[in-house]
Amino acid sequence: MNDTTITITRLLTDKLALNHSRIDARSIPLSLARGEALLKISRVAITTNNITYAAFGEAMQYWGFFPTSDDAWGHMPVWGFADVVASTVSGVEAGERFYGYFPIASHLRVAPERVTARGFYDGAEHRRLLTSAYNQYTRCSQDPAHASERENHQMIVRPLFTTSFMLADFLQDNGYFGARQLVVSSASSKTAYGTAFCLQAQRDLELIALTSGRNREFVERLGCYRQAVTYDALDSIRRDVPTLYVDFSGDEALRGRVHHHFGDALFYDCFAGSAQNTNFLRDTGLPGPAPKFYFAPVQIMKRNADWGHTVVNQKFNAAQHAFVERIRDRANPWMKIVETSGFEAVPALIEALHAGRTDPSEGHVVVLDRRSAAASASLLR
Repeated sequence: MNDTTITITRLLTDKLALNHSRIDARSIPLSLARGEALLKISRVAITTNNITYAAFGEAMQYWGFFPTSDDAWGHMPVWGFADVVASTVSGVEAGERFYGYFPIASHLRVAPERVTARGFYDGAEHRRLLTSAYNQYTRCSQDPAHASERENHQMIVRPLFTTSFMLADFLQDNGYFGARQLVVSSASSKTAYGTAFCLQAQRDLELIALTSGRNREFVERLGCYRQAVTYDALDSIRRDVPTLYVDFSGDEALRGRVHHHFGDALFYDCFAGSAQNTNFLRDTGLPGPAPKFYFAPVQIMKRNADWGHTVVNQKFNAAQHAFVERIRDRANPWMKIVETSGFEAVPALIEALHAGRTDPSEGHVVVLDRRSAAASASLLR
């Protein structure tokens, strides 16, 4: 590719104030070296899961995937779709569309390696020691889970449901640590109710949702929890049943109440992530089991070893398909797609997600390539 000047637009996040974003645009000369490809990012999903990535940006190295030149500002990682605009790599051709892990930016330069019909991994030097699951880019034309009319649902659901599916599998794999009731905080979050969806057929396990009064009606309408309890009514939950706490809130005060309420009946405390709390599981001297951080890639690696990559994909794709069909159900949908266009819409959305002000029934998509905005109208909402 000859030297040319292109405009790169980026949305940067203040690492010390995740609700604070700024847009950076600059024209730069860009040429591709041998072994590189340039992707133009078309559309991305932004959920509380992405706020969680930023919250643990340092502890879990999420800031490292898309470094910036300013240590105080980072690229919040998101999931979405991009098109190849130029490539020097055989098997990665201009015009092809890929699903994967991106910065909120107009373009991403990658160094494709391990190129197969399924896609490629970004072999950029700074990503080599980071979790490989986030370095994989899936070729849409070869992805059995991809359908152009469902791209919005795919990029919202797929990364969240990966966490949900593997978390449910992790808990089952460990016999629920001997528990007979599972208490889920932030139960209205998509990752939380995705986990409940995967476990709802387990007759020997009572699924209890902890949620705010504002979201209780939504949680009850889902139908995948046996009961929904507001945070102020935590003490009403039976404390004489072996209990497993799955924490999607990260609220230390709530965690303390859970530990003190259940006492010896609390068998396991599984910390699944947080959008608001950037403390990485501080030791606060609670009674009972120490909270343990759940990290989906670890369970994915275990199941790849147990079952093989092909079987893992088959199981996941079947479960994901069932979940997407449920949330898209025309008679009683669990999620409504809200689509906006342009970088200017993103800071307010991130601020609302960070503050917990968004409607749990909504899934948010941002079209970054304005030229694709017209085509986006045909996507199923």
